[in-house]
Parts: sequence; structure tokens; C-alpha cells
Amino acid sequence: MRAIVLSLLAMFASSSLLAADVDQDVLSHLQGQWAHIKYEIEKDKREKAFEQLVQEADKAAAEHAHSPEILIWDGIILSSYAGEKGGLGALKLVKQAKELFETAIKYDPNALQGSAFTSLGSLYYQVPGWPIGFGSDKKAREHLMRAIEINPDGIDSNYFYGDFLLQQNDREQARKVLQHALEAPARPGRALADKGRREEIEALLKTL
Repeated sequence: MRAIVLSLLAMFASSSLLAADVDQDVLSHLQGQWAHIKYEIEKDKREKAFEQLVQEADKAAAEHAHSPEILIWDGIILSSYAGEKGGLGALKLVKQAKELFETAIKYDPNALQGSAFTSLGSLYYQVPGWPIGFGSDKKAREHLMRAIEINPDGIDSNYFYGDFLLQQNDREQARKVLQHALEAPARPGRALADKGRREEIEALLKTL
């Protein structure tokens, strides 16, 4: 949570800045652990690892309930756990993630360069539609394009939009978007995540 607390008391102001630093540490920890599990742990061990990380993320979200950044990462970790878990048992998890992303958007739609829109859009095209789930290609496109508007050069915003276009069989546009994703600038402190995402993008491009 980027705590911005106006106060005439220097002590109170200092404690607010300290809280902001602690929040960034929590955020960096969640991001780092997510990347480690997703890209470095063997597939048959990921579900259990994500299950444990969900507990940490849920605790962080409870402690920083008004931090859109922490809520987004709680949702991302829940979504990743659901992806590893699979089946109908994962549907409850993605519904919880959806609520977290929607809440984060209410607090700050631009948080983490629109990552809530990226993540929410990815859920809409990957989750089954009614009557099983809430999936919707129309809503997926709306949210993913909103993410592109906020972060036009982002690796994740372009990766998920490109993957969606591929799912829609728009292969030519998917290629352009995915190639643009490869041109995304490196993210400070996210080297492992960037490397893993680029490998996923290159794998998709090979299918085109």
C-alpha cells in the first residue's frame, strides 16, 4: 500500500512512510515467490507451493485491505493456484481472484500500470462461461484493451492480449501484439518473471 497520509505531526508522517516501505517489501516478496514457483519449481510441486503462498498473500491482503497493489497480487497468486489445481475446485478460487481485481480497480485502476485489468481480462477468457463460470470473451476484450491503454508497452498486458487474440483465431494481430510484448523494457526487480514471460511469448509465436 502506498500510504499517503497528510499529517502535521512529523512522527505520524514518518510512521506512514515506514508503512509504505513495509508494504513494498511485502509486495516484492510476493512477486519474487510467485516467479520462483511459476518458473523454477517442477510442475508437480507447484500446486502445493502456490497453496502455501496463497496463505501468505491472503494474510498480506487482510493486513493491507486498502492496498490495490497487494490485492492484485493476492488475486494473481490465487489465479495461479487455481490454474495448477484445475477442475471445478478451481472455480471458487478464480471467483475470489475476480473480486480482488475488481476491488483493486475501485481503489486505483492505474495501480501497477493497470495490472488488475490485465489479470481480470485473462480470467474472463480462460474461465468457462455460463452456467459453469463467469467467462466472457466480450468482457475479456474490454478489460485487456483497457490494460493496453494504461500500459501499451507492458510485457504482461501485451502477452495476455496476444494470447486472447490467438484464442480468437486472430493470428495476424496476435503475432504483432506478441512481438511487441518481446520489446517490453525490463522491469526492475522482476528479472526472473521477465525471463519466464518472454519464454512463454516465444513459445506462442512458434505456434503461429
